[in-house]
This record gives sequence, C-alpha cells and structure tokens, in this order.
Amino acid sequence: MLLFPLIVLWKEKEIKEIIGSTMQIITSDKQNLAEATSQEIAPALEPVITVQKVCKQFDKSVPTIQEISFEVQPGEIFCLLGPSGSGKSTVMRMLTGVYQPNQGYIRVLGIEPHNFTRKTRARIGYMPQNFVLFPELSTIDNINFVASAYGMSWFGRAAKVREALEFVNLWDARDRLASQLSGGMRRRLDLAGVLVHRPELIFVDEPTAGIDPVLRAKFWDHFKALRAEGRTLFVTTQYVTEADHCDKVAILSRGHLLALGSPEAVRRQAMGGAIINLKLDEVTAQALRLLRSIPGMKDILTVSPEQLRLIVEDSGQALKAIVNVFQQNNLDIQNIEPYRPDFEEVFVTLLEKDTGKLGLATSELAPPATGLLPTENKRPPAQKQKSGQTWTE
Repeated sequence: MLLFPLIVLWKEKEIKEIIGSTMQIITSDKQNLAEATSQEIAPALEPVITVQKVCKQFDKSVPTIQEISFEVQPGEIFCLLGPSGSGKSTVMRMLTGVYQPNQGYIRVLGIEPHNFTRKTRARIGYMPQNFVLFPELSTIDNINFVASAYGMSWFGRAAKVREALEFVNLWDARDRLASQLSGGMRRRLDLAGVLVHRPELIFVDEPTAGIDPVLRAKFWDHFKALRAEGRTLFVTTQYVTEADHCDKVAILSRGHLLALGSPEAVRRQAMGGAIINLKLDEVTAQALRLLRSIPGMKDILTVSPEQLRLIVEDSGQALKAIVNVFQQNNLDIQNIEPYRPDFEEVFVTLLEKDTGKLGLATSELAPPATGLLPTENKRPPAQKQKSGQTWTE
C-alpha cells in the first residue's frame, strides 16, 4: 500500500524536473531570439536636435532666420559657423527656448524648447558668450552656486564640483576670486559651471571669442574629451578654422544656410569637388586635351603659364589617371599633388558665391575681422577672377 504513493511522488518529481528543464530551454531560446532580433532590427538613435524649415522674423523686414533645416546626432560636435549678424545667436536662443520660431519645427531631446520641463533642462548645459558668474566669489564657490541652482545637495556635489574644476584645470585656483582670474580662466570657469551637473547636451556660444590661439586649442581638447564621453555639443563660432574640429558644420549667412555637412563635404560643395594642383613645363593644347579626357574631370583652371588647378570627382583616381596618360604621351610632369583648401578659403568661396547671386560685395555680407574672416590683406591662395578662367596667387 505504501509503494504506490512513493511511486507517484517519484514520478511527480521526475515530471517537474523535466518540465523545469524544458522551460529553461524555452526561456533561453526566447532570449537568444530576442537578442538576435534586436541586433537585426536595432532602431536608429533619434537626433538630439531636429530643425525643419524654421523661420524667425522680429518685424516686417527681412526674416532673421530663413527656412533653415538640420539635425544633430548623439555624441557629435555640431558647429554653426558664420560672421557677426548672421543669425547664430538667434538660432541658439530658439534651440534653448528663449525665442519661438514664427514658422517651422524644432525638437530638442524630443521636446519643443518652449515646453522644456525642469527635468529636461537638467539634461542641458548652456555656456553663454560672456562671463555670467560672480566676480566677488571664489572659483569653487561659483561652481558650488551653480550646482545648488541645479538642486544638487551640499554633501553630494563635492566630488562633481572637484571633477568639473579639474577637467578645466582650475582646481589649483579654486580659492582665487573670479575677479582675479584672467579672461581665459574665466571662460574655463564658465565651462566648469556648464559641466558640474553632467549634462548630455551642451550649447556653447562662441566659447573662444577673444582668447589666444593656445587657449582656443585647449578648449577644443576639452570639447573632444566631452564627445568621447558620449556628450553632444552644439557650438557657434566666428573662427573659420575651428570647423575642422567638428563632426558636422553648418555655415550661416544672412539667416540662411550656405552649406551643411562634414568639413570635407562642405569643402567639396564649396570648391566643386576635390582639387589637384598640376605643374608642367608648359601648359599646351595637347596637355589640356588629355586632361579633359580624364574620367571625373570637372573643371580646369589656369593658375599660371605652367600651373593648373584641376577640379575632379575623386583626387586619388584622377591623379593616377593623369600620371599614366601623360607618361603614355611622353609629357613631363614637374609636380602633381592633391590640394586641401583650408576652411578660410572654403568660407570665402561660399560667401562670394552667395553674394554673387545678389550682386553684393563680400564686405557687405561679412565685415572683415582679424582672426575671424579673411581680410583683403589675407586672401586665400587662389581665387577665380570674374574676367575669366584665370587664377592669381
């Protein structure tokens, strides 16, 4: 009589073990399938900033911002480049909720800026163009004040305050009054105040204006370090050469975008393609005929009786093709090399194309400013003249 209940209990235990192991296999298979599926159809990251056909007009005159569109992806440095009065600060103020657009669509962290909640604002840092902290407070007291404004507790923020000051190399000057700091140190103090609450999106309005080139380079080292941490930076600047530090560049003039893309893409857009400099013993009709036969040749510009500037689709392929065809026809090449214009030349070329459409002088659009935009005494090495296909050095 006792044997039957024991057999039942033993069978019940065996069945439970079988069911348990089966469920583990099913669960494991589901997890593997879910992981494989998520890898196959992983959703793309949403842009941190989306701007679509945005206009801003303050009165009945010409709109300050005219139908601009761009996106800023997570973890990139986006540079809005333009001369004074181009509309950079207006764009920044729309993105931070100070202004609302008259037309168009703006989303920052998925929200319209004028609807930012306190929680959303805690995810954002903003560094204005001018020093806005307190000269009568010490360096560390200023950062403690900013931390308290973000609701960080006194005991919980000490490590973050130190981290922010060390990041900008101001920890050793923590007890010095802000009024005793140099202009460059004040800019770094501003940056520490932006970083103390560890924002994921950082707006920086002309951070290097008025500081020396060495310190400007240090600022960009800081920005690249922040990008390496996964932060997203939106930077405005007048310094043309700073565009090469960025992942994406938007060039703004008179409220509309002249170019948008990576620095290399903007170069190609401005110059019409890649560039090759070619020097011969003499530019002959035969040489020009051979060059025109090269695949991907877009334009041939004369620099001097011996030198040409070639606009091509792909500089690497074109360079090899030119060398081969000249060797086959027993023509000597003195020198041939790819040419990468600096961003000052790119910037001026885009402005001249834009002003040429309107019949304006470049000076009307972008008044010269030393170190910011090219002046008449410092023009790019080669500029096409209106009289024809002639270049001057």
